[in-house]
Amino acid sequence: MTDSPLIQVRELAHQLGDPKLVILDATVIMPPARFDGDYRAESGRARWLDAHIPGSRFADLLGDLSDHEASFHFAVPRPQALADALRALGVDNEKRLVVYDSESGLWAARLWWMLRGIGIQARVLDGGFRRWRDDDQLIEAGQSEARPARAITIREDPTAWTALPAVLAIERGEQPGALVCALSPELFHGTTPTRYARRGHIPGSRNVPARELFDAHGLYLDTAELSRVIANRLTTERPLVLYCGGGVSAAANALALTLLGEKRISIYDGSLEEWAADSSLPLVAHEQPGG
Repeated sequence: MTDSPLIQVRELAHQLGDPKLVILDATVIMPPARFDGDYRAESGRARWLDAHIPGSRFADLLGDLSDHEASFHFAVPRPQALADALRALGVDNEKRLVVYDSESGLWAARLWWMLRGIGIQARVLDGGFRRWRDDDQLIEAGQSEARPARAITIREDPTAWTALPAVLAIERGEQPGALVCALSPELFHGTTPTRYARRGHIPGSRNVPARELFDAHGLYLDTAELSRVIANRLTTERPLVLYCGGGVSAAANALALTLLGEKRISIYDGSLEEWAADSSLPLVAHEQPGG
């Protein structure tokens, strides 16, 4: 099996029906903010019920695959809670796992990183459901029941996630690392409405917009193009701590960096939703590119 975190549509289509294959749809619908603080998130379950890849199961990142005790939305659950929710979807250590979404691919990357954090290898369908439909592949509708799998052996990666205290230490120069924001330039510079309490980015951050990592068809750029887009925006400092609004776009950056062979990366799960909610923490806004 390839080490690539991506799988192409026709490769997946050829594997349909394999009992060792589990396909998860991670769609969440989040419209752009109309005004500051306009936070709207909707489960993609209804969309999945209407049309999905045959045999796929819906992975609810707003439901069982989220820590509802956290102070921010769709926080990654504790390892055992995450493993239990995945087991209910038919996932175990022996299955071959593919994840996708019907949005921009960011949610599939988010689930891929969550799985990686507890030692479960998965691949992301490059181009997602959009690419699947464009290629005229088979489509199902309606409920698809999952048979719970055996217990999952957790192999937690303690470097997968970075919490607020470590992010603050990096921002203050008290520990090594580089902060990388995956939001659009407009959100990064605070010139457009945000879902969060305040506009802007964490001081010292570099901006690598996740949406610039995809081509016009929603496919990840090839490695040469990814390197061109990413490399000249980063410092030589490591580890790289990736963030965005809620740790979703940052996961696409994590996948792209993994394609380039980068290993010292983690995601700040609370991202700007957590950071901006604390008025004592600094944010840089209304800074023009190159400023």
